[in-house]
Amino acid sequence: MSLRAAVVGGGIIGAAVARHLAAEHDAQVTLLDKEEHLAGHQTGHNSGVVHAGLYYEPGSLKATLCRRGVGLLQDFVQRHDIAYEECGKVVVALDDVQAGRLDDLHARAVANGVPGARLVDADGLREIEPAATGVRALHSPQTAIVDYPAVTRALGGELTAAGGQVRLGHEVVGLEEQGTEVRVSTVARGARDTGAFDLVIVCAGLQSDRVAGLLGEDRAPRIVPFYGDYFVLPREQRDVVRGMVYPVPDPRYPFLGVHVTPRVDGVLTLGPNAFLSLGRESYRRSLPVPADVLDVVGFAGFWRFAAANLSAAVRESRTALSSRNFVAEAQRYVPSLDTSGAVRGTRGVRAQAMGSDGQLVDDFVITGTDRVVMVRNAPSPGATSALAIAEHVVGEALARRGGR
Repeated sequence: MSLRAAVVGGGIIGAAVARHLAAEHDAQVTLLDKEEHLAGHQTGHNSGVVHAGLYYEPGSLKATLCRRGVGLLQDFVQRHDIAYEECGKVVVALDDVQAGRLDDLHARAVANGVPGARLVDADGLREIEPAATGVRALHSPQTAIVDYPAVTRALGGELTAAGGQVRLGHEVVGLEEQGTEVRVSTVARGARDTGAFDLVIVCAGLQSDRVAGLLGEDRAPRIVPFYGDYFVLPREQRDVVRGMVYPVPDPRYPFLGVHVTPRVDGVLTLGPNAFLSLGRESYRRSLPVPADVLDVVGFAGFWRFAAANLSAAVRESRTALSSRNFVAEAQRYVPSLDTSGAVRGTRGVRAQAMGSDGQLVDDFVITGTDRVVMVRNAPSPGATSALAIAEHVVGEALARRGGR
């Protein structure tokens, strides 16, 4: 009898895990998601960047799975004729202090095997991005953009073609190990149902700590949501840049800052910033979600984080409170951008895992037992790495089961 498996979460990682189990391991797979369509949360609210692996600690899961994930993703989009463009990226230093930081970033890129990554001076930057300004830059020619929701839908299609089921509108409200089985309780349109599975893999993103709590796991690392706004420029602005223009990461701040990113649909975006969200799934400017706010203010780790990052909060509040300051950040790197026609795009919400000590959890985190495996943290480059994460997580899950 083949393995009966459930995957919780219909984002790109959950869909990739479910498809891998069904297509590569002949499992009977059910993909569960509370929304009425796949890619309803982080996967459908990001900038569409396919990261090359510049930023990540060499040897980390992020570094390893990002590079593997890029190759798998390229093969997948070619097979499904999904839009994918290697437009490249420059990480631009505006002064000598930032220029010095590029050496460490370049060293990481080389250690991670990022193809073609090279440092250029101001003249070299102008050759790559004539509209960009800076004293030095790191160029990653194979950093790309893609339509991640389309990838997720195609993964769902391959899952069903392999005999799996996609059950949308089914919110998981209970997880319990009973003997050799895992009982998964769901609610759909007010009706409760329970199914039995040999293996459950949870890829719940913004709700990952809460789903872990259903099983009795420690909720730390806790998810603290940070929103990121985007502005979209008129289509005639698309050709101002050839590819992406990013700031140099500042070690004093936990988030990157506003950058300029083209999308595969032919528009240019500015963003995102990063500011505390008053709702885990608040994609518009709306009233606070009491349960989500209480989760944050009742978590001691958040207050430790806040106390250590007051300067970051001040910096991010400038772009959160002022559209003018937001677009001005992008114009520091591309002064010729005409932002007069900029309109607000879709807001994203980042599932930021945070420890009880107030430290942000940087690398991917996978926990669980031989019957329930949980992806507790999969921030950027999670979408880029999704197919490789699926390989890794399924391999871990089957190894824990001892090949059963």
